[in-house]
Amino acid sequence: MPRPRTIAIGAFAVLLAATPFIPRGGGDEGALRPSGKQQYAALPGEATGYGPLTADLRAEVDRVVAQGRTLGRITGKTTTDALVRGLVRCADFQGQTYCLHSGWTESSPATVQARMAVAARTIAARPAGGSTTGDLDVLATLDRAAALSPSARAVAERQELTQAARSVAKVWLLRHEIEGVPLPAGFLAQHPEARADAPVAAKGASSSPSPSKSPSPTASPSPSKPQPKTQKDYPARRVILDTKQTAEQTRTYWCGPTSMQMITWGWKGVDKGQAYWADQLNTTSGGTAISDMVRVVNNSTGWDRKDHAGPYVVLDIGDWTFNQWMLLTMRHIVDYHAPLVLHPILLKKYYPYLDDDASGHFQVGRGYDKKGDKPTLISYFEPWNQQRFDPSEPYINRVQWRTAYKSYRANKAHFQHNIGV
Repeated sequence: MPRPRTIAIGAFAVLLAATPFIPRGGGDEGALRPSGKQQYAALPGEATGYGPLTADLRAEVDRVVAQGRTLGRITGKTTTDALVRGLVRCADFQGQTYCLHSGWTESSPATVQARMAVAARTIAARPAGGSTTGDLDVLATLDRAAALSPSARAVAERQELTQAARSVAKVWLLRHEIEGVPLPAGFLAQHPEARADAPVAAKGASSSPSPSKSPSPTASPSPSKPQPKTQKDYPARRVILDTKQTAEQTRTYWCGPTSMQMITWGWKGVDKGQAYWADQLNTTSGGTAISDMVRVVNNSTGWDRKDHAGPYVVLDIGDWTFNQWMLLTMRHIVDYHAPLVLHPILLKKYYPYLDDDASGHFQVGRGYDKKGDKPTLISYFEPWNQQRFDPSEPYINRVQWRTAYKSYRANKAHFQHNIGV
């Protein structure tokens, strides 16, 4: 498929300027600081809220945006490698790395840029045509950003970085509770949005039970020393979302709008249709970016509330084991009661219902089944129905139950290996 940089640039610039990127939850800006006489705990499985844009976070946003301003207006003569170096810049938000157009990662900025450059060159060398379902590939992503004026690009980058900065506590807790990464000193004092609702008594304070009440023999452990959940702590099977609230994509490049249609339908109980969400997502014939998927979930649903998943983030799971990925899935479905934005590549070896290998893709994660001694299954809503576009190909059902390990491998096979959670 040809990818001229001029396709829909004017429309995209208008949409970008009109689209709110800053997430809701601004009430945390005025959160009180602890007095020093209280200790706080983040309970296992509990979501965070939006954090304030503190001075250090704002300074890092400013630094990365200022780097981009030195690029000036990008011309069509700019090489792919130069585009990657100039546009895929990374921020260090309190010890966690966020890269523009890629998301939160544990890789170094140089590694992320190298991966993006290889993927972009591969796509550029690929013959026109092929089966695409609507994931905005890296070359189209770079072209879209490069076509913006320097001021419009700075606005877009600031919005993306600000949303990421206000979500850093969630990233830290996911790394801590699933990967075992220690939290930095003073983390819970610095991040009120990550604390459990009730404060824990300071060290040395009396912990004796009230004279009128006896301690329960089944009481939970003190929240000051929460025990991270394991897969054994979750039920054997759990699903969310109504299987009647599904749809198949009506254009070959609308897997993003269709996934968003189902995600928002599940929250609002109202179907606004794919065209509406294509507009909200800035979808072009090249597809939809995962950063836009996360932005719209945060701005258009309540799945990002603290009593659900908290602010959705684009998270690199390239270094995660299958068990870690499965634990995150269970956490999302059971503790958050919220869907995942799956981001695989559609290959026949992972999805036997496909008639042909296809492109990067979006699906809506909505359940799992441990299946005892058999391989664990994952359930998702599949927007792609190849038969709609080629009647000779097999029909694909919207509600899928498939081997979870293959879904994990399909997500890692995508060059970005990230998801929206």
